[in-house]
Amino acid sequence: MLKSKIIEGLVILIYILFVLFQFTGHDDLAYYSSSLILPFITITYFIKVKNRSLFFTLFLVLFSISDLLVFFEGITLYKKIDYYLGNALYILAYTCLFFEISKSIKIKSLIKNYFIHLIVLSVLSVYIVYFLQGVVKPYVSVTDEYYVELVYNIVLLLLLSTALLAYFYKDNVKSLYMFVGVLSVVFAEVMWVAYNYMGERNLLNLLSTTLYLVGFYFFYRQSKLLDVNQEELNMVTH
Repeated sequence: MLKSKIIEGLVILIYILFVLFQFTGHDDLAYYSSSLILPFITITYFIKVKNRSLFFTLFLVLFSISDLLVFFEGITLYKKIDYYLGNALYILAYTCLFFEISKSIKIKSLIKNYFIHLIVLSVLSVYIVYFLQGVVKPYVSVTDEYYVELVYNIVLLLLLSTALLAYFYKDNVKSLYMFVGVLSVVFAEVMWVAYNYMGERNLLNLLSTTLYLVGFYFFYRQSKLLDVNQEELNMVTH
């Protein structure tokens, strides 16, 4: 209990340091400090959550490893290996989270009850991916990087759509927390794209990191809840 409280305190301290570094012109220190936030949240998860899900654990571990890669940038012979490896780990992490969300959903039941939702979300996702690729394209000179960004954005939007459908399908607090977490992380990614490609603004980076922190807070909260459908809960209480 004491260990987890100490680590939670460290997360808050690191976030405060990130904000101070960001607005005092120490961009490198802000970058490094923000990369430590999720690894410490992952440690808290391992300490406090006993019934750990495989896919969710893989999500946290892969994401943490990718975040920590910033401390090894520049030591590889091939410059772009940091970019490809880091993004590959993020894509794998989000894919694991996708499997975590969708593993208890019955596809036939989902299509039957939420067919219109599926159509609307599919069209909206295609449009958002198209928009994001339009933002990235002028700044990406290598074709391979363009396709990495494309796969990254497709996985993100698929994850967001699945999280929303899972909430409709399950209608419980756990799925709500998961959806809020995914929504926060997706918006954080959009803010990061704007910060990285459209212009480095302190506020954009602050919003991105804050949304990541909010998202992973809800991920952590949902990991401690049972995945019980509202219908099943009603049957138990009545």
